[in-house]
Amino acid sequence: MTLADLLCARSGVVCVVGAGGKKSTLYALARQLDRAVVTATVRIPIFDQHVADVVVTERPAAALERVADWPVGVVPDRDRDDRYRGYDPDVVDAIGESDATDAVLVKADGARMRDFKAPGDREPQLPETADTVLPIASVHAVGEPLTEACVHRPERVAALTDLELGDTIRPSDVATVLTSERGGHADVPDGATVIPVLNKVDDAALEAVAREIASDVLAQSDVPRVVLTQLTASDPVVAVVER
Repeated sequence: MTLADLLCARSGVVCVVGAGGKKSTLYALARQLDRAVVTATVRIPIFDQHVADVVVTERPAAALERVADWPVGVVPDRDRDDRYRGYDPDVVDAIGESDATDAVLVKADGARMRDFKAPGDREPQLPETADTVLPIASVHAVGEPLTEACVHRPERVAALTDLELGDTIRPSDVATVLTSERGGHADVPDGATVIPVLNKVDDAALEAVAREIASDVLAQSDVPRVVLTQLTASDPVVAVVER
């Protein structure tokens, strides 16, 4: 099965949250789909090189009717020279209702390029119509100290686990955050499918770490599978851990 199949991302509104691979997941999925839209409800770095075109518009649903080259990005404006602003979640709901697209791929929170995070009070910014939510974490966080060097909002991770700031992050800590209603499952709409992604599984040792996390995730939450990825590879799926 392809990454898009495993992540239930061939249709509907698919939102990525967490840290350590959100944008890479969006772009990898976009390459596998016929008519994919890449967008965001938060700021997103310039991603023109990952899509056929980027349309800057306040009326994205209408703009999609004129798209000829896919995948396409839709954004409301530039925030700075290096990033775009995101839409309000209700605008993404309208994009998802368009018949012009197969799947709407949405970056729904930020992580400041860290490998691990727990969401803030105003995160994630999920559309009500989200069909699939993909909480992401990098396995590179395991073994690192709980500090801002590796973790976005380390104090939030500490609040969800028994860690103190500076403690070493364990596989169980990653699983706890990914499965928490104040972590990877925060504000997930009723009926949405949640599929955790463990990224940067670059070798056999990291795969063993990822499998330990995945086992804990499946024990703690009702998700169909955990997908282990190396999103920079030509074949991004390393393994799938299922019930």
